[in-house]
Amino acid sequence: MTTKQSKNSLLLFIAAIIWGVAFVAQSAGMDYVGPFTFNAVRSLLGGVVLIPCIFLLNRTNKKETSTSANENTPKDAPKDLIIGGLACGFLMFVSTSLQQVGIMYTTVAKAGFITALYIIMVPIFGIFLKRKAGLKIWISVSIAVVGLYLLCMKGSFSISKGDFLILLCSLTFAMHIMVVDHFTVKVSGTKLSCIQFLFAGCLSCVLMFLFEEPHWSSIFAAWLPIAYAGILSCGVAYTFQIIGQRGTDPTIASLILSLESVISVLAGWVLLGQKLSSREMTGCILMFAAIILAQVNPAALKKKKTDLLMN
Repeated sequence: MTTKQSKNSLLLFIAAIIWGVAFVAQSAGMDYVGPFTFNAVRSLLGGVVLIPCIFLLNRTNKKETSTSANENTPKDAPKDLIIGGLACGFLMFVSTSLQQVGIMYTTVAKAGFITALYIIMVPIFGIFLKRKAGLKIWISVSIAVVGLYLLCMKGSFSISKGDFLILLCSLTFAMHIMVVDHFTVKVSGTKLSCIQFLFAGCLSCVLMFLFEEPHWSSIFAAWLPIAYAGILSCGVAYTFQIIGQRGTDPTIASLILSLESVISVLAGWVLLGQKLSSREMTGCILMFAAIILAQVNPAALKKKKTDLLMN
């Protein structure tokens, strides 16, 4: 692993930690404001926070490019930047809306693990992009489905409203990862992130005024959860995701990001006192096992073992 790959992995890992704790902030924020109000304010806040960062990075990049030409530096073509920002913003709007509404009807721990199913969906989506998915991927899907059943189903063959919405969120976030993978090599990660937040915030504002009655007093009462979700979860973590995914295989990126599920369980237990039953915990273990299995490369492990024996 090169230094750059290690740096990208670290950025993705930090993003996973921030997102894992963000489930607690999102749950706490629901005590004061509606889901669309929460998302509107957090997204706009995340976009605004990045504006001064863009100017600062532009000045830094100008100094670097004046001393050395770098072929890997994104070109920031306006067309790619706008299309990528709007596409990422729309998918983020859909996924965060589903997640924010869904988390009202389920626990932080379950929301974190169900969201992590995107790690299975990403390689499956790769099939449509002419990326082969072998038997191992389908076995992983089967294990994940069993785990999801144990985690979400209650008695009869039914799934709660919250769990279903979070599952749809996971599907949409998998699409978001694939779109980011496409545009991250073409444009600046910070600029792409800023545009997606501002667009997602505007879309959330529409739903906020249509379905909710936002009040400044309620928004100020929820300032801490909103500040965490806006500045750290949006402004920092999503930007780290976009920058960290540059040059990183999307399935590897999704594996690292899926650690948010583990963090969400720990955060829900420590901060909210939420607990899982033995059945639900078994489901979590199976889902996490499927997540790991989906990313194991037997050929690479065999090669590494052979190299160690030869040395």
